[in-house]
Amino acid sequence: MIDYEQFYSANAKGMKESELKELLKFTNKPGIISFAGGYPAPDLFPVAEITEIINDLMAKGGTGIFQYGAAEGYLPLREELVKFMKKQGVDIALEQLVIITSSQQGLDLVGKVFLSPGDVIMTGKPTYIGAIMAFNCYSAQMCGIELDDDGIDTALLEKEIKNLIAAKRKPKCIYVVPDFQNPSGITISLDRRKELIRIAEEYDLLIVEDSPYRQLRFEGEPEPPLVSLNSERVLSLYTFSKILLPGFRLGWMIGPEPLIRKSVIAKMAGDICAPPFNQAVVAEFLKRELLEGQIEKIIAAYREKRDLMLAKLAEYMPEREGLKWTHPNGGLFLWLTLPENMDATEMFRDAVEKKVAYVVGQAFDPEGKKRNTMRLNFSFASLEQIDEGVKRLAQVIKSR
Repeated sequence: MIDYEQFYSANAKGMKESELKELLKFTNKPGIISFAGGYPAPDLFPVAEITEIINDLMAKGGTGIFQYGAAEGYLPLREELVKFMKKQGVDIALEQLVIITSSQQGLDLVGKVFLSPGDVIMTGKPTYIGAIMAFNCYSAQMCGIELDDDGIDTALLEKEIKNLIAAKRKPKCIYVVPDFQNPSGITISLDRRKELIRIAEEYDLLIVEDSPYRQLRFEGEPEPPLVSLNSERVLSLYTFSKILLPGFRLGWMIGPEPLIRKSVIAKMAGDICAPPFNQAVVAEFLKRELLEGQIEKIIAAYREKRDLMLAKLAEYMPEREGLKWTHPNGGLFLWLTLPENMDATEMFRDAVEKKVAYVVGQAFDPEGKKRNTMRLNFSFASLEQIDEGVKRLAQVIKSR
């Protein structure tokens, strides 16, 4: 028998298969209403517009979009995105932007470029599971800071940073999802954003701003992107997966030119370039000014689904001390907290028996400890499924 462990790198030896992967296998059973995935609603995909653009590109001829492309990305798409970001209050040069294979590649690049084994990165608690997986792959140490209604608790964050510095373990980065966070749905307030920038400046840290949902706001005024508050301290990740098509696997990273330049070098080792054909299609979609209308259509649909899920939670859930849920102002998710004595992981199989699924909150805890929470997605299920699914979930909770 070959001992394959001997061939693994030090980083690979630290990789662990997620318990979440095993649990989600159960969600494929027939009849399951799933609030588990982070999938956009497929009926909102702009199929007709994309088909027309592809036909037009094919009719023009030329082989450029079928060839390898620049590592930095397709120039017309980068130019369109510079204009798009300016509308978001972010004024950047072309050299400060690189096209990535969705924002998940951006997280991998953060690990590859900035994190050595044992380096500390500060995160929210809970935080995005994809970031946990990416940073784990580079043997980083994550330090989770609790959230409240205004986002990451910056007082606790600063206190922990001081403790780490005293222990000669100064962090490298602060990772946040500032708008409609995955998984909690919480948005970081303006005061907290300013505090994050101050902390980064005072302790000489980099902020990684992960913004896949920023454009999907249902209500209220948008807070400024962190990168607009200090462009020298912030590396921002964006994606087309939630505002256009996830199957194109395209996103973009913006930040200080030296960091982008180094990230491009690291990216080339991974994929040479993002798919030029997909980039050409998306560039034309932006050039035809179709993206704003697409985002408006998504917002209208998701707002209705969010409202229904909140209404049904209020209608069906039992009155239990400690049972509560967040009210996201946008995005795809809300966060449900069970009473302290209840375990969402243990309850998962009961929920699947009732043919409803969620993601256990433990998967989003950098330390893997929090067991009485769950993430619910409202973007993918139909209105009828949201009604019935919340009813089933409430029955499971009542039975515990």
